[in-house]
Amino acid sequence: MQQRELLERAMSGDRDAFSDLVRATLDRQYAIASLILRDSDRAQDAVQEALVSAWRDLRALRDPDAWEAWLHRLTVRACYRLARNERRRNLVELHVVPDPELARPFDLALSVAERDRMERELDRLPIDQRAVMVLHFYLDLPLTAAATILDIPVGTAKSRLHYGLQTLRRSMSNRAGHRASDDRERTA
Repeated sequence: MQQRELLERAMSGDRDAFSDLVRATLDRQYAIASLILRDSDRAQDAVQEALVSAWRDLRALRDPDAWEAWLHRLTVRACYRLARNERRRNLVELHVVPDPELARPFDLALSVAERDRMERELDRLPIDQRAVMVLHFYLDLPLTAAATILDIPVGTAKSRLHYGLQTLRRSMSNRAGHRASDDRERTA
């Protein structure tokens, strides 16, 4: 069954059709929330809140073709609400399943270390910058679509992306500089 037909059925109160719609996008919504909130439990809460809002307000959706963008918007807004209500930082869990055909063990270790470093740096960004980066780079959305989902002007989305990338570059290069000086001190 096509998404539009499922959506029309769900809008008329069909819970099974709504469940099918949700099943098709649940992993993506969870990934968005996880990347923005940096905590799996809070991400589950945000997705749950977004889905409850979607079910409750489904009849308000004017364009059935905008279902996914609308659900993204609800998920991001739920993430913002949770982040505002809970200002504490959480540790990031990193789960890596190595593929022996893709990399040698040494390369894999380097890749894991770089990914972990990037995760920690992303965690330090303000949620506004992180949300734009997740929508733009993870979902591969143009900045105009990310701005629509976040309900901000395109210029603001560009600014948040710019400052987020600038902060990441600066902190990554600072950390690389510290490592290089540490290596020189050890060899001296």
